[in-house]
Amino acid sequence: MLVRTVSDDRPRPKSLNDMGIASDANPVVSLSEFTYRSGKEIYGESEPAVYVYQVLKGAVRTYKLLPDGRRQISAFHVMGDIVGLENGEKHRFTAEAVVETRVRLIRRPSLESAASADPVVFRDILGMTTRSLQHAENHLLLLGRKTAIERVAAFLLEMDERLTATGVLSLPMSRRDIADYLGLTIETVSRAISELRRVGVLEFVSPTQRKIVILDRQRLAGFDCETRNPVRA
Repeated sequence: MLVRTVSDDRPRPKSLNDMGIASDANPVVSLSEFTYRSGKEIYGESEPAVYVYQVLKGAVRTYKLLPDGRRQISAFHVMGDIVGLENGEKHRFTAEAVVETRVRLIRRPSLESAASADPVVFRDILGMTTRSLQHAENHLLLLGRKTAIERVAAFLLEMDERLTATGVLSLPMSRRDIADYLGLTIETVSRAISELRRVGVLEFVSPTQRKIVILDRQRLAGFDCETRNPVRA
């Protein structure tokens, strides 16, 4: 269910800077906010890419369904991330709320108009596009070259950089989500996480096992050495 969020106390944001996009002119733009319940679709694959989204709270997963019915998650987007910035007229992936998630929307033509008139906006959007490409390349390398425990270690390191607050890594996504992101089974993900706990790399701090304290980041990074120090042929 899609619910418009309304605040009587806060003024509604009206500029690109409010969306975290650098701008010299900082033009007034129309921004809206919506809340999506857990599991609800934000946009679908092949739908017209009319809006660009920013995650304000919660998390978003983007994915494709493969011909055999399997789901391949391409990315997780968390607070502050921009979602739906396409290079074509249609969305290439489906986007869903992982948990209850609030997003901010701007119409794509408004953003493109600002980018064409303001070099600072253009550079900022180009930087976002480049980072998205880098993530896609890293994800492809992860899927193609790593063992199961290396994939899980790389995932935890990535999330540790993006989500950790007060020393605790709080994962909004389920084991199934992690498995579909890493190209593994749920059972394999669970075994890998249990093994990392057994050797003293991490510990759980909640019954759901979604809140994790990483006890030894250096050792965890050692499992990820293949990507961080690739061997050249």
